[in-house]
Amino acid sequence: MLDTGRIIEDRGIRDRLGVFEDRTDAGRQLAAILSPLETIGDAVVCAIPAGGVPPGLEVARALKAPLRMAVVRKVQIPWNPEAGFGAVTWDGRVFLNRALMAGLDLSEAEVNAAVAKAKKNVEERIQKFAGGRQGPGLSGRTAILIDDGLATGYTMLAAVEAARAESPRQVVVAVPTGSLHAVNFIAEKADLVVCPNIRTSRIFAVAQAYERWHDITDQEVEELLIQARDMGLF
Repeated sequence: MLDTGRIIEDRGIRDRLGVFEDRTDAGRQLAAILSPLETIGDAVVCAIPAGGVPPGLEVARALKAPLRMAVVRKVQIPWNPEAGFGAVTWDGRVFLNRALMAGLDLSEAEVNAAVAKAKKNVEERIQKFAGGRQGPGLSGRTAILIDDGLATGYTMLAAVEAARAESPRQVVVAVPTGSLHAVNFIAEKADLVVCPNIRTSRIFAVAQAYERWHDITDQEVEELLIQARDMGLF
């Protein structure tokens, strides 16, 4: 394990693929790293749905910390919905990647439509997963933001900024896998980044860190949240 002060990684699995069975296994490995840290007391686990919910539940269980939905959606590029040029957060903030936008030659109408679609999706997911409620406050506490991986880091950047607006004591980002570029980028914004599987390859896909990978459905998220409620975590 390597702790640089702002980044904790497992050098034994750097650049390796298929190091986690699935997101739940990845969450348990994150929890094993986070649990001994004395600096993360009074934590709120903020899982980014959908992929961040399985690892988030495992971390919340291990830390006996409340679980909260940190709904963030990328602002999709019209002709490539898998990619985004910004993000919308649970508090309605909009973050746009101006440098990327400059190269996309998007019209104002296209930008506005994409932002409106992302905002609507955020509102729908907050209602669906959290019944419209925000969850436990972050003021004076440790916010642990969890997703299943960091590719560019831009969505997580938006989550960090939204969490900061609630005046937490510190913001910790915990992800099972991430590109070196994204981890370094987020480490400049968060107080600590925990990412056991950092990969330095120029081509990066979150899914490659997992032996079993599928897109998490809304139904799976709801079932996991029922488990969290049964454990008194949500």
